[in-house]
Amino acid sequence: MSTWIDFKELRAKLDFEKLLRHYNVEVKRKGEQHHGFCPLPTHRGKRNSPSFSANLERGVFHCFGCGATGNILEFAALMENANPEDGSALRKVALKLKNEFCPDLGTNSTATKKSVVKSPPSKSCELPVVVNQPLDFELKGLDRTHPYLGARGFTKETIAHFGLGYCARGIFKERIAIPLHDAAGKLVGYCGRVIDDEAISEDNPRYRFPSKREMDGRVFEFRKQAFIYNGFRFKAPLDDLIVVEGFTSVWWLHQNGLPRVVAVMGADCSEFQGELIVALTKPTARIWLMPDGNKAGLRCAQTLLTHISPYRFTRWVKLDGETQPTDLSADELKACFKP
Repeated sequence: MSTWIDFKELRAKLDFEKLLRHYNVEVKRKGEQHHGFCPLPTHRGKRNSPSFSANLERGVFHCFGCGATGNILEFAALMENANPEDGSALRKVALKLKNEFCPDLGTNSTATKKSVVKSPPSKSCELPVVVNQPLDFELKGLDRTHPYLGARGFTKETIAHFGLGYCARGIFKERIAIPLHDAAGKLVGYCGRVIDDEAISEDNPRYRFPSKREMDGRVFEFRKQAFIYNGFRFKAPLDDLIVVEGFTSVWWLHQNGLPRVVAVMGADCSEFQGELIVALTKPTARIWLMPDGNKAGLRCAQTLLTHISPYRFTRWVKLDGETQPTDLSADELKACFKP
């Protein structure tokens, strides 16, 4: 019988400082963060600067050199030369940590743990899930001159900078394809935006994200709750960062002289997205929130404040009514972010 482990409970019980000492990692405290040279075996490039940052209280880390990021379990997996995106490998590391650091952590066998099953699980549910895996292909033949982007005021330079283009076939047919890059800059998927808002329906959403796919005995899945759009561009902790809801707001602010901007891609910010945003900034940084002015934007601001304001100075730039960041001119935008 296999042993069941509550990953969330284990993360809460583990002491990150003890774990760092276990792996002979030296870090120095600076504000809320601890900094040092990146210890990860997967780190590429020179280790000539303290690019590794860890928040010991929250149990999260980020390397501004190699782009690796995650929680305390994922850190341990990387140190053990295991793939944290492989559920089976991560479980083995978690069991090792449990036995070594938390032997009294409550466990139950899968035979005694109660559960209610309404229907037999599908084959794919039993397979390990890999989240936000880098792709081994790129979409070809995207039309960067499609009138939709120009009509919305985006320049050729902005379109090229973000790799945007009209897709004529496949699952993103008749949509603007938006490349999605992880913290290390690797392409992990595309999002497709409809070009005709009147065609939006339950079956034809405004944005279409990558669908699940099963291959080689694993399920590959894109989860936007574990991803920050445009975050890969920032390799050093920032003094200022703007957070918006959607893709177009990122493009518009960048085009109008405000390039330090990321998006949560929706009306909610997950706890992990909050961790990623905080990790992009210095302890003394200012984080500006600029969601849309509608009800969805209000909800977005509330979840952003919940996950970010306890750790960074946060200011909400509140827009009126149905106003969106893309409705503001360059001068109006810059006026919103004066200290």
